[in-house]
Amino acid sequence: MTDAVYAELDRLLAERDRDDMAPTLAALKVIFDAHPTDARVLYEYAGAHDTAGQEEAAAELYERALAAGLEGDVRRRCLLQYGSTLRNLGRFDESIEVFGAARVEFPDAASLAVFEAITLHAAGQVHAALGSLLDVIANHVDSAELERYKPAIRGNAAYLRDLDARVDAD
Repeated sequence: MTDAVYAELDRLLAERDRDDMAPTLAALKVIFDAHPTDARVLYEYAGAHDTAGQEEAAAELYERALAAGLEGDVRRRCLLQYGSTLRNLGRFDESIEVFGAARVEFPDAASLAVFEAITLHAAGQVHAALGSLLDVIANHVDSAELERYKPAIRGNAAYLRDLDARVDAD
């Protein structure tokens, strides 16, 4: 893939109108038709479908992008967006699975943890969702005031996650 194609992707996405994605989708389709197996092209085309509210098409394209070998930060973003799309489609178990695997692959990614919490909440696991957000605070918020309380925040996070686990076991 040439840098020129990726530069064109970047330009199109920078100029997109999130309220009217039709022109962006049309322009991206031309690139997609020319490079239907390129992981980044698939990812960006998926994201445009997602932004346009076409989650079913987006999910399929995200899956293809991941299978095509996305790496690094673009892979992290794709996993986040794919997990969120699955949540929006009501496919909560799949979304939780995607976020769980993504968090293993990118353990320091606060964005994945936040969106995983949104999925947990949507799936009715409200204690686990709050526990996950408390972990994000303890692990990613740099505040002198919070430092002394981080062990307690982490303890509360573990307690909350355990509540949902106990409810699921019953």
